[in-house]
Amino acid sequence: MLEGIVRESTGKQATKALRRDGYLIANIYGKGLENINAAFKENEYIRAVRNKDTLAFPVKVGDKEMQVVVQSYESHPVTGKLLHVDLMVAQPGVVTHFMVPVETVGEAIGLKNKGLVNVAKKRLRVKAKIEDLPKAIVIDVTEMDLGDSKLIRDIEAPAGVKFTDADRVSVLSIIKAK
Repeated sequence: MLEGIVRESTGKQATKALRRDGYLIANIYGKGLENINAAFKENEYIRAVRNKDTLAFPVKVGDKEMQVVVQSYESHPVTGKLLHVDLMVAQPGVVTHFMVPVETVGEAIGLKNKGLVNVAKKRLRVKAKIEDLPKAIVIDVTEMDLGDSKLIRDIEAPAGVKFTDADRVSVLSIIKAK
């Protein structure tokens, strides 16, 4: 479980001091809940996010334990170092928006014809309850040849999940290698 501290001060000086000490600034929020200004050790946070097996993962801030989902993050434009992360509390029974990763399965026919699988949208925006949320949207590319593409309307949504992107948006395609 990822453990963090509650930030008493949200000012610029306090934030800089925490970052200098190796902390990552975070905001934790949820529907009907009071926002929590928190900070996590940066290395522990990265390790927890990489090793999670579902979209939601447990955190402990102060005396509160909760399941959270990463909604957005901000990184430094030059160094790529994480600066800030927004975490949403995964409340059972509450329908909300999530970003679910896309996974491809199979070997496309187009790969044998000197093509490449181009994943245009690595994560799809969906609206669902946390209980209905899949770990990933799995797309079978076995029958796809050069020039073929999968749009959102071509993908079957799991039960209880609704895609919120436009149905004409391309998720992946098989393109010719240069």
